[in-house]
Amino acid sequence: MTTGRINKCETFGSVDGPGIRFVFFVQGCPMRCLFCHNPETWNFNDSTSSEMTAQEAIKMALRYKPYWGKDGGITVSGGEPLAQIDFLIELFELAKQNGVNTCIDTSGVNFVRNDPYFGKFKRLMDVTDLLLVDIKHIDPAEHKKLTGHGNENIIDMFRYLDEIGKPIWIRHVLVPGISDNDEYLAKTREFIATLHNVEKVEVLPYHALALAKYQELGIDYALKDVKSPSPERIANAKKILGA
Repeated sequence: MTTGRINKCETFGSVDGPGIRFVFFVQGCPMRCLFCHNPETWNFNDSTSSEMTAQEAIKMALRYKPYWGKDGGITVSGGEPLAQIDFLIELFELAKQNGVNTCIDTSGVNFVRNDPYFGKFKRLMDVTDLLLVDIKHIDPAEHKKLTGHGNENIIDMFRYLDEIGKPIWIRHVLVPGISDNDEYLAKTREFIATLHNVEKVEVLPYHALALAKYQELGIDYALKDVKSPSPERIANAKKILGA
């Protein structure tokens, strides 16, 4: 029986997919995004997280099913959900047995087209209705500086999801001096235009609201002096990206 490591749950999520969602925030992420607002989810074995089986998780979520309406359901966020793919498969297969809409909020950093992982990913997609996927930076070198990882396999995940026609919502965090750049925004739009499975594009303005978390955890916050983008730059990004 596979267990998942969970950082926290949100019973009435309204920004993590369609409708009202029960959101599991899993523990552990291989990325170290400079703008991450959940640094407490980085370490896979953090002592403040809890372990639960997929059966325990679905039982917890189903208590709130009457509130979800026709569009709501379960979202798994993080941390990085695809780093716990075995747990995710079991949870979503149980969700589908109970008629529940399923959504993954992922960076795609774990994606590879090599087995056994690729076979597991295909099985997971059979029981996944929607993915919320980040384009953190379109340029591979800039992506590595921003997250600690390149984006080649992430771009390949986008291509695969397009191949199988799996619906996605794209999210792009707008960071002044990093991703808030017209050239990079235009390249991001050119890439999005090659995909046929995009239902929505969202621009998420950078903010430093997680600074207190970093201070509490004793982690240096590299973007502490970066201001949020202006309303004009946010509107500009939305126009370029078609958000």
